[in-house]
Amino acid sequence: MGHVAPTAFRSPGSVRRGAAALGLAATMTLAGVATTSATADAAAPVGPVIQDGMAQPVFSSNRNDWIREEVWIETPVDSDGDGRNDRVHAEVTRLRETETAGLKSPVVYEVSPYYAGGNPITNHNVDHDLNEAVRPGKGWQNRGGSVRNPATDERLAVAADADEAAVGTGPQPAISTSHESNWLPRGFAVVHAESLGSGKSDGCPTTGGRNETIGAKSVVDWLNGRARAYNATGGEVKAPWTTGKVGMIGTSYNGTLPNAVASTGVDGLEAIVPISAISSWYDYYRANGAVVAPGGYQGEDTDVLGEYVYTRADRQVCRSVIEELAKAQDRVTGDYNAFWDERNYMNDVGKVHAAVLVAHGLNDWNVKTKHAAQWYEALKARGVPHKIYLHQGGHGGSPSVNVLNRWFTRYLWGYENGVENDPRALIQREDRTLVEYAEWPEPAAAATELNLAPSTDGASGVLTGDKTRLGKPVTETIVDDASKRAQTLADTVTSPNRLAYKSGTLTGAVRLSGTPQVSLRMSYDRPAANVTALLVDYDQNGKAKIVTRGWVDPQNRKSISKTEPVKPGSPYRLDFDMQPHDYVFQAGHRIAIVLLSSDYEYTIRPTPGTTLYLDTTKSTVTLPLVGGAAAFTAANG
Repeated sequence: MGHVAPTAFRSPGSVRRGAAALGLAATMTLAGVATTSATADAAAPVGPVIQDGMAQPVFSSNRNDWIREEVWIETPVDSDGDGRNDRVHAEVTRLRETETAGLKSPVVYEVSPYYAGGNPITNHNVDHDLNEAVRPGKGWQNRGGSVRNPATDERLAVAADADEAAVGTGPQPAISTSHESNWLPRGFAVVHAESLGSGKSDGCPTTGGRNETIGAKSVVDWLNGRARAYNATGGEVKAPWTTGKVGMIGTSYNGTLPNAVASTGVDGLEAIVPISAISSWYDYYRANGAVVAPGGYQGEDTDVLGEYVYTRADRQVCRSVIEELAKAQDRVTGDYNAFWDERNYMNDVGKVHAAVLVAHGLNDWNVKTKHAAQWYEALKARGVPHKIYLHQGGHGGSPSVNVLNRWFTRYLWGYENGVENDPRALIQREDRTLVEYAEWPEPAAAATELNLAPSTDGASGVLTGDKTRLGKPVTETIVDDASKRAQTLADTVTSPNRLAYKSGTLTGAVRLSGTPQVSLRMSYDRPAANVTALLVDYDQNGKAKIVTRGWVDPQNRKSISKTEPVKPGSPYRLDFDMQPHDYVFQAGHRIAIVLLSSDYEYTIRPTPGTTLYLDTTKSTVTLPLVGGAAAFTAANG
């Protein structure tokens, strides 16, 4: 769209001093309209100040100078069945110059089901045999009155905003003040909205259902004149103060809704920053047919989360909706079905045109890395403007303000700062340094198939690229014991409850970048079992670090949509993925695959005793290693 240049600026008394005014003269030179008289300054519209490709904080940071409006935006859905279209409660914070000086602001927009807090919830019991129907709500873990922090999605006693409480005019208390201190001084407006079924919004929560997407999308439609909004007294409210260009941002559920809205292809949504966001709800609560928990929340499922965020005043109208979630999610088989397909944003990734800056923690076991990886890969394949930020933390973790600013300046202000030509990947390495890469996964990474040579000492076998080391066919066993945690099993020298296959001691560093794949030939002595694979880094002292892991239900060996019983004693092939990662195994360490059955922290935990039989000569693991097989061979001492 070309350079955005201001035609005038606010009076000296309202312009921030010091660093805020830096670059003012240079930017005005770009505009070619250096305005100096007070009269001209008051009459002409203001605009952004762009320096070094970023919007500068030249507008007031005083909340008393900002305008705050409360609105209810009408949606085209009636998810609570009351005969009236649902309305989304939202709050606008904008600069006074949008009223007094003709400023048109793009919008930074966050929508959340968490702003009103959360309800006491009870997770599902997970201590039962596989394929056993357990009545929803049987107590295993009660969250009490805790709530999720909208910024991090962690359950806390009190949810706190990132900024101080608002002081300006408008509704009190504010829905949220996050983002305001960053973006209002740079000329943007900020909108916070409460997802359907939460806070002051109508409708029902459906944990990623279509109505939630439409509700969040309707805010973008209103900002572009395609939907109606009303104030508390019923008067219609319009948004002539905005350019109509919207950037959505948020973490976890708040980051998932941007993915959902972008997948509708709605006009006006120009950029999104999904942080630790879900791309398919099936992959949040299931994995390859197995019922798998988000890390730290064993037994949670869509109905539990729906109940948690159901904070609208009417506590009865959505009862049947919550009950339907419990039924349709199918915790018995773990199969993919129409319920999960509705919540799979990958289905509509082809409609995405918004520029996407994905951010994710490489050690996020709540919203696992598969969500970011598969979404990013699909966007990349379709030529959507894209960038990815991966860090060493867990859940949450936003890119820096400068990184966000370049993104929003380019796609919301329309200033051609060249961000689309920057390296696509920004990765925080293990030593916490930030490294730029041309793309992710690393283009030089190649699928490297490694074999599992059986144990000769009863402790661990060998992870090798040399098939001649396999020897004669050997069957090794795993006895399931769901009470044993994965870390404990990885650390132990020998155990009947796990199998371990280790490389030699590395003579040089080996980098993994992408998604590990596992292919196992196994049989079982019972008609159902869990199978878990861990990719482990053993240091010089033999201490195990679980790098990534994956799970599969052998009954879903052919399809995640269809459960097929296992015949005890019959061998079957299992091909499944582990969670994507980018990790450097250091010299002196060993790369290992550890196999177990149930995973205490993630899977259903059946009665101990199921025995799994592994045919080592017909089982492999494929790792995406930079430099491929040659790099592994060169470093494998």
